[in-house]
Amino acid sequence: MSETIQLAEYLFRRLREAGLQAVHGVPGDYNLLMMDYIVPAGLEWVGNCNELNAGYAADGYARVKGIGALVTTFGVGELSAINAVAGSYAEMAPVIHIVGTPKRAMQTRGARLHHSVCSGKPSDFTMFAEMYSKITVAQENLWDASTAPAQIDRLIRECVIKSRPVYLQVPADIVTEPVPAAALSRPLDLTPPSNDPETEQEVCDIIVERISNAKQPFILVDAGTSRYGLVSEADELVKITGFPTATTPFGKGIPDETLPNFHGIYASVGNGTYVPYVETSDLIINIGPVHSNVNTSCFTTIPNPSVSIVFDQTSITIDGEVWNVYPKGVLRRVLDHLQDAMLSFWPYPNLPDPRSALKDISRASTAGALTQDIFFKRMSYFFRSGDIILTETGTASNGGRDFVFPQNVSMINSGVWLSIGYMLGAAQGVALAQRNMGSQGRTILFIGDGSFQVTAQELSTIIRKKLSAIIFVINNDGYTIERLIHGMNAEYNDIARWRYLDSPCYFGAPSDDSYPVFTAKAKTWGELDGVLSRECFQRGPGLRMVELMMGVSDCTETLRLFLKMYAARKE
Repeated sequence: MSETIQLAEYLFRRLREAGLQAVHGVPGDYNLLMMDYIVPAGLEWVGNCNELNAGYAADGYARVKGIGALVTTFGVGELSAINAVAGSYAEMAPVIHIVGTPKRAMQTRGARLHHSVCSGKPSDFTMFAEMYSKITVAQENLWDASTAPAQIDRLIRECVIKSRPVYLQVPADIVTEPVPAAALSRPLDLTPPSNDPETEQEVCDIIVERISNAKQPFILVDAGTSRYGLVSEADELVKITGFPTATTPFGKGIPDETLPNFHGIYASVGNGTYVPYVETSDLIINIGPVHSNVNTSCFTTIPNPSVSIVFDQTSITIDGEVWNVYPKGVLRRVLDHLQDAMLSFWPYPNLPDPRSALKDISRASTAGALTQDIFFKRMSYFFRSGDIILTETGTASNGGRDFVFPQNVSMINSGVWLSIGYMLGAAQGVALAQRNMGSQGRTILFIGDGSFQVTAQELSTIIRKKLSAIIFVINNDGYTIERLIHGMNAEYNDIARWRYLDSPCYFGAPSDDSYPVFTAKAKTWGELDGVLSRECFQRGPGLRMVELMMGVSDCTETLRLFLKMYAARKE
């Protein structure tokens, strides 16, 4: 065995060791040599249609797999992807962005190179990295091969542990430089940081006492629960305590929704709200909070800090006092204590049961037009264990709050960044991650026609990679979410009327049976039921795409109420 390996081999083999199985991106002249090392390292290359879509796909992949990777070229490529990476930062997705840059000598002398701003200054080659420093948690430039392995290892660790994107520059002339092969024999250190045992026990004791003495408790699960690796602990806490539990919109799909003490989404608008119960609670366990306006009903559902135990990424706050401890170890201690304790269970007031809402769905005529108030509830019956549901920003994301999931169904939505078009690219990444993991679950996307048009090219990647996905395109003739905010009949909210169901053919779907493609249009409940009842639609590989014809101003009542609240606020 050789005593050295080339630097790019080290990079991609380390990423494979971290759990990555596929790399998204777009080739460019500054990264071409580096890309020769991707497949030999045991990774699949996914060439996307553009860098923005690649970033979205890597983000979706990372949310399922725990790490994603994006490769672009310097300047034009990395800036095309910057919106996606900013979204990964805002919503805590662990993506490593690898940028192929010009040769070091060229950078040092400030050569006037293509893809730069061509000022002739060395700063031409640092300005984009400075931009990325604002939206990544760690950055490295592999300028010296002797330090490169340590730099790579550090970045991967920061990416995984902090669940946020990182940024890596790889000059074209360092790709083949030798590094010690022995460096690969040292396992990557991806173990979470640990706490001082005495402090951890002290915090545990305080939490156990608060739980034991609570008279009107409440558990609120938010998106940080999954990002911080606390899902199993949160699930166990919900089951052991029996406390009333809900999620935020951004946290939906994390806890087991079949539990009797699960009460849907905590919001201050819509049917079945229970704000009074929470506002008078004497204990609120808030796990992984993300307090954006859309995730908190315009800041009206942020729990009272004076009665809250808040589990953040690197701290726990108890009744306003901050403890700088990592939450996972503390939660494990708490759970061990609760398993041995005799918790007193008592009846809670009647809180909404999301499962009963399905029974109340009005029986629409088979000839009746599709409406969003009914559609999303009815789709709950279509889901099964292992599915990953994606809801695009807009009416689909809001409607997805009405889903009621069986066990082991997860959801990807947007609670902060809200970049339309993200979900189609993300669905490609999710479908690939599902296949990489050998999952039998389905990738199911709900997306509006306007959002679909933003990133439509990525349907071709789904087809080219023969990925399995179910896509519901809500055709409501334009940017309905924007119309509802302002400009119902304004031309700027109009879009071109595409023939959406022709797109698989245009994007290269084979005409033989090598990759099954199913398309259908539904305008009525009868037509939709006819599609959903087909065995070939429910199961099996390939692309299944349904165009849903809905009213231009149709949305759920919950969305109307939220937008009314949003418009009324003066902040």
